Amino acid sequence: MSSRSTGERTRARIVDAALETLRDEGFAGTTARAIARRGGVNPALIFYHFGGVNELLLAALDHSSAQRMARYREALDGITTVTELLAVMRKLYDEDARTPHITAVRELVASGTFSQELGPELITRMQPWVDFAHEVIDRILGDSPLRRSVDTRDVAFALIALYLGSEQVSRLQGDTSRIDSLFATGRRMAPMLDDLLGHPAPSRRRGRRTTRVPIEG
Repeated sequence: MSSRSTGERTRARIVDAALETLRDEGFAGTTARAIARRGGVNPALIFYHFGGVNELLLAALDHSSAQRMARYREALDGITTVTELLAVMRKLYDEDARTPHITAVRELVASGTFSQELGPELITRMQPWVDFAHEVIDRILGDSPLRRSVDTRDVAFALIALYLGSEQVSRLQGDTSRIDSLFATGRRMAPMLDDLLGHPAPSRRRGRRTTRVPIEG
């Protein structure tokens, strides 16, 4: 095995260990020693490969975010109604909850609020998600009058902030029932919004392929 391959495998091992440590220990407990212990590596390798713990955590977030973005794009491809969007988003949210990704985001955002180093980096990494949300919103609104009357980029930013904020508060409370309630409310409102946007009811959309989102094990 080449030294390059060994280095790449070591980097990947450290990234996975960083995400798992951030999930289980929180930001305060995610030290170089804790990450190294989790990954079974020498702490010096963290600094050799990444330069420091913050740089490692941002690299780990980039890795996790790229995986989740690919998953979101796959699942939301072709979605054109609010009803479909909420059904798929419910499943994606449940997937997020089973991965270290959302915990990593939550911990880093909470810490980045007070960090001049992490804060700007996190804002930069949030932008692709705002852009993606903007893309999906524009597709769902189509040529409706609503699209011409609102700034859909503002809506995209608000939805990303709502997703992060509601998840943060629900975990702080130790109760995720409010998230369930939000999705339930959205499902009740979705047909009305689809009607307002001129989307036909599912029973009238003959020949349309049903969107299926397999749950990851």
